[in-house]
Amino acid sequence: MPTPSPRRGGPRTRRALSGTVCLLALAGAALAAAPAPAAAPAPAAAPAPAAEPVPAARAEPPVPVSWRADLSRTGADDVNVHHDAGALRVRDGSFGPASLGRDRGYASAVLETHHVDRPVDRVAVELDATVPEAAAVEADVRGRTAGGTWTEWRRAAPGAPAQLPRDVVDVQARLTLWNAEGGPTATVRAVTLTADDAGPAPAEPAPTTRASAFSARVYATREGLVGHTTANGHVIQTNDHFVALPSRRALSPAGSAQYAVQVCGPARCETAPVWDVGPWNTHDDHWNPSAQREQWKDLPQGRPQAQAAYEDGHNGGRDEFGRQVANPAGIDLADGTFYNVGLYDNGWVTVTYLWTEGGGDTTSFPTWGTDVSVRQQATTESARVASLPGPTTVRVRCQVHGRLVEYGGYGNDAWSYLPDYGGYLSNVFIDTADAWLPDVPAC
Repeated sequence: MPTPSPRRGGPRTRRALSGTVCLLALAGAALAAAPAPAAAPAPAAAPAPAAEPVPAARAEPPVPVSWRADLSRTGADDVNVHHDAGALRVRDGSFGPASLGRDRGYASAVLETHHVDRPVDRVAVELDATVPEAAAVEADVRGRTAGGTWTEWRRAAPGAPAQLPRDVVDVQARLTLWNAEGGPTATVRAVTLTADDAGPAPAEPAPTTRASAFSARVYATREGLVGHTTANGHVIQTNDHFVALPSRRALSPAGSAQYAVQVCGPARCETAPVWDVGPWNTHDDHWNPSAQREQWKDLPQGRPQAQAAYEDGHNGGRDEFGRQVANPAGIDLADGTFYNVGLYDNGWVTVTYLWTEGGGDTTSFPTWGTDVSVRQQATTESARVASLPGPTTVRVRCQVHGRLVEYGGYGNDAWSYLPDYGGYLSNVFIDTADAWLPDVPAC
């Protein structure tokens, strides 16, 4: 059942800044005197030396902003961690993500979102940690724009801050702890984040001119593993609907669809959230352009490393862990998704990575509420084609007037068409003060 958001207050106030231009006119007066007939002409005055140009004052770069994360507040988005004796620790050193099937312990902590008072696009992370041999700690950060859209997660290593692709006003960090099975685990006592602006970034295209989300033909395998736990803490159910991708850059927090894909198979398409990491690799964001890939920058966009290893012997035919690659899979599908798109054996599907680019003729908006229905038509009497498990960002193509929806003290008859879900969402659940969305055409 959706729950109201405290941010949905009164109408939004827009501020306009107007500049007044003053023109200062300087008039010169000419003075004339009668010439003396016997006087010799006065020698010409030497020209005054040219004034040295005064350099424009340089604007001081904004002072970076730093804060210390609260590690004691573990929550629902954390996996296999606990806080004890002043440090964050692995709870069970034998636990590992379902899709990887590796003999290595794993834990993940998604830290609280921190709001910054000005836009930033670069974040450094400093760890106070003890990391035994054969153990590891990785820090990733992501940012949320003023419009509510999350960037992908980006790695922040010692001496190498995470460079985010656009300016953000909210920053979130994620810690991942690894250990050898049965071996000692890492402990993290403190995390300090420092954010600043790396300088002007290329302007992003307007929503109406952005390219469509990136799509690629990818070999899919069935994940199965009912009863096991995914990398984001979800316990796999019978006939479940989610996917695993071989990079943690697009791993959604538990229960959310902040990063989702559209999978099109022989029978139909389905939109599913990214809730696990794999198959084969964990740093292969093959949907990104080559120069932006975390690993395997020598491979073209859209070609998973496992496929290149299997077909062309890339990296000696092995994945990032040195295992011999036995199939070209670039995506794992949970059982419900696997069968729903029409697969009965591993095979090729078309995958659209919905958070990439901007979505062509769409505009993105944040939503609120939990278990919010997406309907086939603009009415609550229509079939439910999808649901939004929690607050997320959706792409809206157009809007129509339909059945009035009243909930939590709000009422609206406007519905937005979401092409990624193939249905309509009541504008009541779009987290904006406008009943009729701005800059979105009628269907």
